[in-house]
Amino acid sequence: MQYMLLIYEAESQWADATPEQQQAVIEAYGVFTEELQAAGQLVAGDALELTPTASSVRVREGKALTTDGPFAETKEQLGGYYIVDVETRAQAEAWAAKIPAATTGTVEVRPVMTFD
Repeated sequence: MQYMLLIYEAESQWADATPEQQQAVIEAYGVFTEELQAAGQLVAGDALELTPTASSVRVREGKALTTDGPFAETKEQLGGYYIVDVETRAQAEAWAAKIPAATTGTVEVRPVMTFD
């Protein structure tokens, strides 16, 4: 079964980090990604650009309305994701706990819906 691990963290942590701290985070994600690949359970994963680069689209009464930024203002923003292919939710949650941002933010574990 596939699960999406959605990584939420305050963007200010990245912006306030020194170049050395940013490099350490990048390296930690590299180690995690390599471990996930070696286990044969990585389907996909990417980091997202910061929220000022985002836009939100809503269609109301047949008309599209596009606004800058994410839809909701929150303390933590979606910063990236992994899709893993594992046998159980517990395995997905175990991988989520290893994501570096789990120590300072939140990792949401959500099953990917499949259609026959």
